[in-house]
Amino acid sequence: MSYLMKGFKCHSSVVCKVAGSLFKAHTLKNTFGINEQFKISRASSQLSSEKTDSYNYIIVGAGSAGCVLANRLTEDPHSTVLLLEAGPKDTLLGSTRLMWKIHMPAALTYNLCDEKYNWYYHTTPQRHMDSRVMYWPRGRVWGGSSSLNAMVYIRGHAEDYNRWSREGAPGWDYEHCLPYFKKAQTHELGPDQYRGGNGPLHVSRGKTNHPLHQAFLEAAQQAGYPFTDDMNGYQQEGFGWMDMTIHKGQRWSTASAYLRPAISRPNFSVAEKTLVTKILFQGTKCIGIEYVKNGQRKKVFANKEVILSGGAINSPQLLMLSGIGNADDLKKLGIPVVCHLPGVGQNLQDHLEVYVQQKCTKPITLYSAQKPLNMVRIGLEWLWKFTGEGATAHLESGGFIRSEPGVPHPDIQFHFLPSQVIDHGRVASTMEAYQVHVGPMRSTSVGWLKLKSSDPNDHPIIEPNYLSTERDIWEFRQCVKLTREIFAQKAFEKFRGPEIQPGNHVQSDKDIDAFVRQKADSAYHPSCTCKMGQPSDSTAVVDPQTKVIGVENLRVVDASIMPSVVTGNLNAPTIMIAEKAADIIKGLPSLQEKNVPVYKPKTLETQR
Repeated sequence: MSYLMKGFKCHSSVVCKVAGSLFKAHTLKNTFGINEQFKISRASSQLSSEKTDSYNYIIVGAGSAGCVLANRLTEDPHSTVLLLEAGPKDTLLGSTRLMWKIHMPAALTYNLCDEKYNWYYHTTPQRHMDSRVMYWPRGRVWGGSSSLNAMVYIRGHAEDYNRWSREGAPGWDYEHCLPYFKKAQTHELGPDQYRGGNGPLHVSRGKTNHPLHQAFLEAAQQAGYPFTDDMNGYQQEGFGWMDMTIHKGQRWSTASAYLRPAISRPNFSVAEKTLVTKILFQGTKCIGIEYVKNGQRKKVFANKEVILSGGAINSPQLLMLSGIGNADDLKKLGIPVVCHLPGVGQNLQDHLEVYVQQKCTKPITLYSAQKPLNMVRIGLEWLWKFTGEGATAHLESGGFIRSEPGVPHPDIQFHFLPSQVIDHGRVASTMEAYQVHVGPMRSTSVGWLKLKSSDPNDHPIIEPNYLSTERDIWEFRQCVKLTREIFAQKAFEKFRGPEIQPGNHVQSDKDIDAFVRQKADSAYHPSCTCKMGQPSDSTAVVDPQTKVIGVENLRVVDASIMPSVVTGNLNAPTIMIAEKAADIIKGLPSLQEKNVPVYKPKTLETQR
């Protein structure tokens, strides 16, 4: 996804020079919070020889889950925690402002399209998508993918979590998950039965009130869909204003929400640019990890537990590198088998989406904001005050609908953007245009990932198996047809130019299918590769307490343990998983809120 600051790269020297002069002028006043680095330097251990080589807990991955766990587990001053991250810090000289490519919401495409803070994965050629190789960005920096994503805060539907419980994860139904969404959150609109009011994760609504967002919401209602005032609350179904992890004009990643507030605790150590290469075992008991830092291979030990929070690609990869996975596959690579667990890397699920784009007849899109001088102006305002067009990701409206009668809860998601995106934002917008990102939420195509080799530096083989079922192909046709119907409503009349993509020549089912094969892309929601389930389930990897089945003292806590993908973006559910897992690890009883009402359509005989 790409917006305002795309193309900034070509002209960033101007902004960087201005930013540099701003920096020099304010150093003495500490405007950029540089003294903060000295406060945290002791806690931000480099695993020096002065430090013990044993901790209670070692957490692998300072991403959306790992930062949450590190904060919650170090609340107990008697628990020592080491957090290891393969990527760098998300600050420069202790300042988030100087690392504007991460923290300016509108600049998000820089790191989506750059290997510096990004694992930069690619899939196998997709045989059901004209053999296209798909690009999968994943965060490799403090905050993980919460430092790269589009900052959309979506929890999913209550029925997603009730389904998890039925799929073998009791205690993960909606009444046991909702309290942890609330615990994590401070919503700017205040607490209620669904929203949190005093959690570390700040969530806000868009401030631009852009006429194209207004037109989109009006058009959706003209097409017969309801308006929902909170798609994370009582009613997901319908169209409304999106929640975003943006606070006071800055990206509010888990590094900002959870890691930085905990980093000065004396029982907490964190190391960046540290690649964990293997989990260490005595028999089937996990005792620590091996890592490489500055070219040196070292070991560090955990006397309670090692917790993997690397995400849906890195966590199964590390398990397999360490001898946990399908024994036949591991033996072929010469990896000694610790535990035959064939579900590792299987059950890979993701959301695929297409962009339906319309030319805009009025010069009100973000196109002009992407001109060099305007970008400098926007960048300077953000650097100075954290305000203006740089202070939003511009995905401020969206919605969820059902694809057909009989579907019990929404299975299609929309994100609306008053701009045009080309190739993940790697190519600058070429005209005044608006678009919707639309895709199915519960695709039936399931994939896998496997090791390419026993070398931890080799990316695994990623096979999402997109569009491998007739149902998925049909749902994408519906996505295109239902989006066109919304864009054709009266609310868009004064803005509507010709359709750019798919284009008016694409009308038949056959042509729509071909368009989807050629243009659909990942929504960046890989999940379910270390699925949670019962030990009797041969495809499960962790049990409902997040413990890896068949070994001791090892957990996985991240999006990989989802039994099935949820209806929406994955960052909020991943944070919830980590909040809930932290209580499990501490031995606390689960929070629970019974009988919280959830909207159901009056009839399933109609699609809307």
